[in-house]
Amino acid sequence: MNQLNWATELREFSGISPRKSLADEAADTLREFILLGNLEPGLPMSERDLADALGISRTPLKEALRILENEGLVVYGKTRRPRVADPSLQELAQNLLVLGSLEALAGELACQHATDNEIDEAVRLERLMESASEDTEPLQFFQWDMDFHKAIVHASRNDPLLEIHKTLNARLWRARFISSKMRTGRDSTLGQHEDITEALVARNAKECGKHMRRHLETAITNIAATQALIIDKGK
Repeated sequence: MNQLNWATELREFSGISPRKSLADEAADTLREFILLGNLEPGLPMSERDLADALGISRTPLKEALRILENEGLVVYGKTRRPRVADPSLQELAQNLLVLGSLEALAGELACQHATDNEIDEAVRLERLMESASEDTEPLQFFQWDMDFHKAIVHASRNDPLLEIHKTLNARLWRARFISSKMRTGRDSTLGQHEDITEALVARNAKECGKHMRRHLETAITNIAATQALIIDKGK
């Protein structure tokens, strides 16, 4: 076996991953708190209090907040004080509309360029979500959901699409999580994922693109319904 071959096999076999930095770990914790609603939209955040609560210095905390700012979960006001992002429904809908077009294109391209293994992975994730019990943690189900979409986008083999999708999708994490965790939203998600995988397996680009676009349109409906429930509870 020459050096190129064993190096490639070792890279694919190895399960070793670099240890996360303090900033990454802090970002993971804060992201989960924000997604679960433990840090409410619009809430001002004290960097000192956050650093104390996480047991880290202000430097890695600032790096963590920058990560979350890039994901659209944290915003800064004129005073540069961070707060939890609270985008309007109109803003979310506009971004999801663009994301839907990107994922529709990704689905069409994936039907042309995906390997059989990549299609099998999308099918595996779809079945994993289909068989998930009702008490499955919302964040776990959401991670499978995002992995499903990323697998199809990656299989598009279009680098500009991948780059734009990564940036826009990161800014819509909370919105997509809201859609994913709704019980009615989850039911529609599962049905639509099945439609997507059936079209992908058949390599029917037109149908796959149509179902990918409809899937993101459903997310807008789910988010609007959630916001309406929040308003009703506040009355």
